[in-house]
Amino acid sequence: MTSDINKTLNLYFKELRLPAFQEAFSEQAELARQESISYEEYLLNLAELEHQSRRENRIQRYLRASGIPLEKSLDTFNRNRLFYKVNAQLSSLLDGSFLKRSENVLAFGNPGSGKTHLLCALGQELINQGYRVLYKTCCLLVQELLAAKRDLKLPQALKKISKYDALIIDDIGYVQQDRQEMEVLFSLFADRYERGSIMITSNLAFSQWEKIFKDPMTTAAAIDRLVHHSVILELNLPSYRLEESKKKTKNSNRETVLQE
Repeated sequence: MTSDINKTLNLYFKELRLPAFQEAFSEQAELARQESISYEEYLLNLAELEHQSRRENRIQRYLRASGIPLEKSLDTFNRNRLFYKVNAQLSSLLDGSFLKRSENVLAFGNPGSGKTHLLCALGQELINQGYRVLYKTCCLLVQELLAAKRDLKLPQALKKISKYDALIIDDIGYVQQDRQEMEVLFSLFADRYERGSIMITSNLAFSQWEKIFKDPMTTAAAIDRLVHHSVILELNLPSYRLEESKKKTKNSNRETVLQE
């Protein structure tokens, strides 16, 4: 009789798409009998397993869809390099509340100062909280938007991006845009203004953004939309890559001396 019930339950759980129920109900039932767990507790245990399984699967889907380089995580980021103020700002950003206010995060600094790593690490932490985050280099994003505009599908492309709670745009200004590229980038900023967070890394200070947008009025309008609700992270730090290279060279020279 029990065997028939189990087979029927397996079929129902499969049809209802409850994989955690299907995998654990028999073991949990045996545990309930041994420990005199109530029907409600037994059902709660199964529901918690299903909830946890779905949450973990959702996070993995979000991570894959984000495009974030997963090696750039908070675990691999050296927060000791950050100034006190930036470290405090990062701590306040990690709870994700700025996304609910559609605030932007703007990271400025020299090449190699850790801007990309910092925002990618923050993005992964946000995904672990259930938020949807998309990572794109500015160059690739602009080319995708240009292609969408050419195909008369720019509104659809912007709508697709709008589904993400945060959009990370890496290296804005690294490659100078022409007027058409500037226009689609401005369209994106305008579309997300007060509706979704943008997270940007840039080697260029705002005073140099006319190189990106070409026109003073457009430059001022773009900056205004980004800064209105924003947290600015100033990472005026020495290049991490250069520091690591110097360390490796120093260690290599030391080993050579010891061998001699």
